[in-house]
Amino acid sequence: MAEDAGAQEGGPVDRGQQRRRRARRALLIVVGIVVVLVAGLAGVAAYLQARIDASIERIDDPFAPLTNRPDRVASGAGPVNILVLGSDSRISAGEPSQWAAGAQRTDTMMVVQISGDREHAYVMSIPRDSWVEIPGHGQNKINAAYSFGGPSLMIQTVENLTGIRIDHFAIADFESFAALTDELGGVEITMPNGLDNTGVALPPGTHTLDGEQALAYARQRHGVPGGDLGRVQRQQNWMRSILQAVYRADRLADPVGLTRLLQTVGQTVAVDEGFTMGKMRNLAVSMRDIRPNDLVFMTAPNLGTGRSPDGAQSIVLLDEGRFGALCNALAADSVANYLEVNPGAVVTLGDDVA
Repeated sequence: MAEDAGAQEGGPVDRGQQRRRRARRALLIVVGIVVVLVAGLAGVAAYLQARIDASIERIDDPFAPLTNRPDRVASGAGPVNILVLGSDSRISAGEPSQWAAGAQRTDTMMVVQISGDREHAYVMSIPRDSWVEIPGHGQNKINAAYSFGGPSLMIQTVENLTGIRIDHFAIADFESFAALTDELGGVEITMPNGLDNTGVALPPGTHTLDGEQALAYARQRHGVPGGDLGRVQRQQNWMRSILQAVYRADRLADPVGLTRLLQTVGQTVAVDEGFTMGKMRNLAVSMRDIRPNDLVFMTAPNLGTGRSPDGAQSIVLLDEGRFGALCNALAADSVANYLEVNPGAVVTLGDDVA
């Protein structure tokens, strides 16, 4: 694993504590974006939308250096792709304008796509240690792109790697994302091997986890098959469980409950300045028929771990053939057909997560 970019302001920070924070932020930002969209801001009164909008932090246009980017939310033409990051630094996420070269890396990144027909959504996780080409900086772990050049370079790196045009950008810094789980009254997760981590012990089976228990589930490092790749699936499983809980609690039909949920989400999210509340609302209306079962979680096809050319770093080796084919399908808005024609080519989130 790469060394963390440095201690946060105020003195050294325990690495285990940093990792726990990273896992929390990475998950909450993706859930936040999906909940805001799937829940449908159209159902919230205008003055409440304004309050929620005011709580969402804005990032100065990270697309400014890039050209020829028609607004696909406004036009309704083609898929909408959102690059979602979870950061390991309060400065980089909580105050994106204070980004400084070399000061931050991102722990988790996901491309969230809403299909052109607005009937499906896909989340592709890209492992943070994927060895890629970073424009102007040669080969490195993909999470170094944010350290080298902030949001703009991160977007360029992902676009060059995948061929997928990114429409919007989001990042989060959230110190206690257990609040969202507790706001929903807990989430239901099946654990074939039970849970024994950071003082939380549960036997194998299906449990309704509160925020603290869910944190322990998502951040467990030892004994998880696949290591960090296995933890990615646990994070995805938690996201899915939160969305299922939103529908199970019928929050969409409860204006007070929905508003509280969206306010909790709004306090966790920073987005590009072009992703306005109006655009979120319009996108939400267009995808109002999407349900949790229409959301497919995927992990970028890879060959597992290896070593960097100099032997100094543990890295994830992307499977160029399968990864390229999946990215082509995302770029062409044909993922549903690709997955149907190529069963087993992509690791998707199933019912059984170790």
